[in-house]
Amino acid sequence: MTRLRRIAATAVVLSLALPFSARAERELPPEGGEPKNFSLPEAHTFSMINGLRATLVPFGNVPKVSVGVMVRTGNVDEKTEEIWLADIVGDMLTEGTIRRTSSEIARDISDMGSEVRVRVGADRLSISTDVLSEYGLDAMRLLAEILTTPSFPEGELERIKADNLRSLSVARTRAQSLANERLSEVLYGDHRYGTTYPTKELLQGYTIDQVRAFHSKHFGAARTHVYVVGDFDTKRMEMMIRAVFLSFAMGPPPSEQIPNTSSERVLHLIDRPDAPQSTIRIAISVADPSHADFIPLEVTNTLLGGSFSSRIIQNVREDKGYSYSPYSSIRTHYHDAYWVESADVTTEHTGATIGEIFFEIDRLRNEAPSEEELSSVQSYMSGSFVLSNSSRWGIMGQLIYADFQGLGDDFLTSYVENIHAVSADQVRDMARRYLHDENMAIVVVGDTALVRAQIEPFGKIVN
Repeated sequence: MTRLRRIAATAVVLSLALPFSARAERELPPEGGEPKNFSLPEAHTFSMINGLRATLVPFGNVPKVSVGVMVRTGNVDEKTEEIWLADIVGDMLTEGTIRRTSSEIARDISDMGSEVRVRVGADRLSISTDVLSEYGLDAMRLLAEILTTPSFPEGELERIKADNLRSLSVARTRAQSLANERLSEVLYGDHRYGTTYPTKELLQGYTIDQVRAFHSKHFGAARTHVYVVGDFDTKRMEMMIRAVFLSFAMGPPPSEQIPNTSSERVLHLIDRPDAPQSTIRIAISVADPSHADFIPLEVTNTLLGGSFSSRIIQNVREDKGYSYSPYSSIRTHYHDAYWVESADVTTEHTGATIGEIFFEIDRLRNEAPSEEELSSVQSYMSGSFVLSNSSRWGIMGQLIYADFQGLGDDFLTSYVENIHAVSADQVRDMARRYLHDENMAIVVVGDTALVRAQIEPFGKIVN
């Protein structure tokens, strides 16, 4: 044995010889400091005469810049006979402009060492990229061209529709997709949020004229906000934005189709013969992000089921072993939100899992959490928030969320403080005010023959 190894071995023996309490005391990590609010780098925001807004945030020392354009449109603007038309439009945006073909777009952004990402959601469409700072102005020019002057080549439409048909077919085979689809129908009914998927026939029938008409009607400067975060010259970037979006038509203001949601204790059972597990959704409408209760609700959700150490996860996963990954979340649209508990559980434990979820909800409604438990949740939330804002994309995402929901300039900078201002009594009161289990919609996708008897005690069952 070498001298170095003898020293290491002796150290281990001496350590093990110490009383456990002495070792534990020596190994205790230092106590954390006081939580600090997130400090947003100084932002420069301006508006153009056509209604377009831009927010520029110098951030970091790495010579890279993230460029994003958010448009207030998406699936919410589709008519009943246009389900997923917004998705088709989003896919077609990078298929060519009046100046460049799709191959040229791909080549040019590749030369910048990046790619163009287009994402379509219920209320928002975004186009973004991340490039070295020396290409920041070129990237902005390219994104503006894609957004404002797409050519929508008819020859590419059939391929785009085929891609979406494959996605639709895959979604129809997944229990989670079926559960989410039914939950949307239950919560939102005839509102556009209530329909998730088109029929194959509808998707196959879309024409290039419909694609162009949707873009013409729902895209415009008044619905557009440009974000730039990273290392760049602010004056030159502003000049570029003003130049490339100068001719962008104002278009209509953003549509505000806020739903009136309601739910009742009905169990929606979707048969999946011989399924080894059941997919569960339990949901109810709650206050939206613009409401004063929303941050206390976020704390309540994190404590109840929204973090690994939360009550439902500790109960259902750690103690009972019914599910590997139960979790709860607050899902949002524009000025709309609902709380949902999601779980994939072994079939024989379907009813027991629902019972334990309601047990934890009722326990929180009846008794405020301890200060120690609440403090742990608040530290987790504030740490996660600050960590998420340590990157260009993280900052941009937070700015988009705050602007979209109209939360004000101080939302980000006071978020940590507001989290830690929530009291234990407030958490209990949030559960009492919003988490009424007698009004929660329940969706179960599983083997009806094995599941029905288990869930009958929880209310009326519909298929």
